[in-house]
Amino acid sequence: MDHFFRNGNGGGGLGKIVVIAEKPSVGRDIARVLGCRDRGDGCLIGEKYIVTWAVGHLVTLVEPDELDEKYKKWRFETLPILPETIPLKVIRGTGKQFTIVKNLINSKDTDALICATDAGREGELIFRYIYEKAGCQKPFQRLWISSMTDEAISEGFRNIRPGADYDGLYASARCRSKADWLVGMNASRAFTLKYDTLLSIGRVQTPTLAILVKRRAEIEHFQPEAYCILRAEFGDYAGTCFHEKWDPDTHIPKKEDAERIAAAVKGKTGEVILAETNRKTELPPQLYDLTSLQRDANRMLGFTADKTLKIAQSLYETHKALTYPRTDSRYLPPDMIPRVVQTMKMLPGEYQGYVPGALPEGKLPVSRRTVDASKVTDHHAIIPTNKRVDPAKFSEDERRLYDLVVRRMLAAFYPACEYDATKVVTRVEEYDFRTNGKTVIRNGWHDVPPSKDPPKARRKKEAEEEESAVLPPLKVGDTRPVRGTKIKEDKTKPPSPHTDASLLFAMETAGKELEDEELARQMKGSGIGTPATRAAIIERLLKVGYAQRRGKTISATDKGMLLIQILPGEITSPELTGRWELALHEITDGKQDEKRFIEGINRMCGFLVQYAREHQTDVRFPDENRQRGRTGGGGGGSHPLEGTVCPLCGKGKLQESGRAFSCTEKSCKCTIWKDMLARGQGPVLNEKLMRLILEKKQVKGSSGTILLGDGKLSFYPNGSENPSVSRSLIYEKK
Repeated sequence: MDHFFRNGNGGGGLGKIVVIAEKPSVGRDIARVLGCRDRGDGCLIGEKYIVTWAVGHLVTLVEPDELDEKYKKWRFETLPILPETIPLKVIRGTGKQFTIVKNLINSKDTDALICATDAGREGELIFRYIYEKAGCQKPFQRLWISSMTDEAISEGFRNIRPGADYDGLYASARCRSKADWLVGMNASRAFTLKYDTLLSIGRVQTPTLAILVKRRAEIEHFQPEAYCILRAEFGDYAGTCFHEKWDPDTHIPKKEDAERIAAAVKGKTGEVILAETNRKTELPPQLYDLTSLQRDANRMLGFTADKTLKIAQSLYETHKALTYPRTDSRYLPPDMIPRVVQTMKMLPGEYQGYVPGALPEGKLPVSRRTVDASKVTDHHAIIPTNKRVDPAKFSEDERRLYDLVVRRMLAAFYPACEYDATKVVTRVEEYDFRTNGKTVIRNGWHDVPPSKDPPKARRKKEAEEEESAVLPPLKVGDTRPVRGTKIKEDKTKPPSPHTDASLLFAMETAGKELEDEELARQMKGSGIGTPATRAAIIERLLKVGYAQRRGKTISATDKGMLLIQILPGEITSPELTGRWELALHEITDGKQDEKRFIEGINRMCGFLVQYAREHQTDVRFPDENRQRGRTGGGGGGSHPLEGTVCPLCGKGKLQESGRAFSCTEKSCKCTIWKDMLARGQGPVLNEKLMRLILEKKQVKGSSGTILLGDGKLSFYPNGSENPSVSRSLIYEKK
C-alpha cells in the first residue's frame, strides 16, 4: 500500500502518511486494516500511517457579519451580499479536532495525505475545506470505496487515485456550498425584512416546499364527482361496461344511465366480439439506488427518508453489511459480477433457498438492466456486501432494511415473469363489457416474495387479481346469457397527501414536468437535490415549520403556503433548481465553468432582493411568526422582554431578536438560539415558552421535557433518561 508514494506520486517515503476519514468509526476501520494500533490524541498511529478523522464538517463558510460588521444588522441597504470570495472558519465546538488534524497534516514528519472521507460530493468538500483552512500544500491521494469491509478497504488502497482526479468534484461541491450561502443569506434576509417575519428560503428547500404547497392546494380545491361502475355476470366470467366517451372509460357519470343500461341488458344474451391473448413479459425490478430504497422503505416499512438513510449508513459503516448507500446509480460495473456471485453464496441461510434462481448453473445472468458501466456514476447500486453477517445481531429496523436490499438483489437477477394476457369484449345489445384474464406461464422474479406487503399494496394486488382472473376458453361468436348485474356507486378521490415516498419521487422527477421537452430531457436524473441530500431537505422543511407530518403523510403548513405565495416563480419552480443541479454535474465533468455558474447565482440573488423590495402583496403572516422591534423596515433589531432576568448573569434582562434570545448586559455572553432544541427533536423557542422556562426551570410538553440549569438548556424526549440535546447558554456561533 506504500508503493505509490515511492514512485513519484508524493513524499519521499521516509515520513508518515496521514489518512483523514470523515467519522471516527470509519477512521477506526481504516486504521485496523492499515495496522495503526497505537492511540494518539484524536488519531491512531502505525508504522507508516496515521489515521485521523473529522466529525462531519469541521470547517464551514463564515456568516455575513463575519465578513463585515455592517451585515450584523439586517437592512435592505446592505443587500444583495455578493462577496467575491467567502472565507472559511472553523466550526465552534469542533475546534479541538480541527487543531489535531491541522497539526498532523502540517507536521514536518508528514510526507503526504490520503483523503478518505465519504466518496461523494460532500465528503470531498469536508476534506478540501480542512486542507484549505489548515493552509496545507502537501500532496494528497484519494481513497474511493463503495464498501466498508476489510477487503474493500484494502482494495481501495491498492487502487488509490491522485487527488487531482477529483478536482472537478470539489469544484462542484464548492459551487454548491457557495450557491446555497448566497441564495439563502440574500433571499432569507430580503423577505424577512419585507414581511417582518423570520423566513428561511433556500435554493433547494423552497422548490421542494412548492411541491407540497401544490398538492395541498389540489386537495383543498378538489371537487368530487360521482360515478358508477356496472358489471355483468355471464356465468363462468364477468365483464365491466365501458365506453370511449367516459373518462375513465369504465366510469359511468350518471347513476340513471347505469341503471338504464343494467335494465337494457337484463336477461339478454351477450356475444363475444373480441377474444385475444398475448404473451407478455414483466421484467424484474432494478437494483436499489438511495432514492428508490427510501421510497420502498417508506411504502413497505413505514420508514421516513431520513430514517432509511441513517439505517443504511449504519449497515454500511457499523455492520459492513451493505455497500455505500448515498448512490444515484441502479447499476453495477462488469467487474462486480464475480463479487455478486460470492455475495449470494455468503447470504444468511434464510435466503439460500432463493439463490439458485438468481444463479442458474452457478452463473450470474447479466443484462443491461443490472450491469452497465456507462450508468455507474460515483458509486454502483446498493447491494449486500460479500461479508458473512448474522441479521440476528442487527436491530429490528436494520434487519428489515437489510432484508429489503437482499430480496431486491436476488429478484433483480431472476428471470422475467411471463404470462398470457387475455382480453375479451362481450356485446349485449349495443353495450360492451370488457373482461381481462391472466395466466402465468413462468413466475420468474415473483418467486422472491417481499418480506411483507404493505396493506395498500395487498389491496392493489387483490384488485388486480379480481380484474385479471383465469378465464374459460372463449372465442369470437361464443354467447352467454346475462345472469345478473351489479352497480357500484363511488366518487372520484382527491390526490393523496404526499408521503416520503411520493415526495422523493416528485423531487427526483421534478424536471420531467417541464413543458420544454428538450430541457426536461437534459435534466433527466437531476431533479431537485441529490439522493444524498433529499432526506435532509425534507427534515429541514419540517424543522422550520413549513411542513408537518401526520402519520405517514407530509403536508405544507399555513406558513409554508404563505411563503410560496409571496415568492417569485423563478425560485419556487423546479426548472431553475434542475438547471442548477445539471450545471453542478457539468462542473464535476469539467463541461461548465465555475465562474459562469456563480455569476448566474449572483444575478438571481440580485433579482430576489429587488423582487422582495418592490413586489406588493396583501399577505400577512400570523402574529406569532412576526419579528417585533426591527428598524428600517424590519432590520435585525431586538426588544427586551420586560419582567425577565438573565439565567446566566442574573443582572440583565433577556432580549429577543429574529434568531435568538440574549442578555441586555453587554458583558454577558448569554445567547439562547431559538432552534437550539429543535436539533434534538425539541420545540422551536418563542417568547411565551421562554418566559415559562425562566419561571419554572422545568417545562414538560407533549414531546418531552425542557430543563434549565447549570448554565445549560436541555431537552429530554419522552421516555428517555438522557437529553437529545444540551447546549450552553454562553454564546456559540451556529
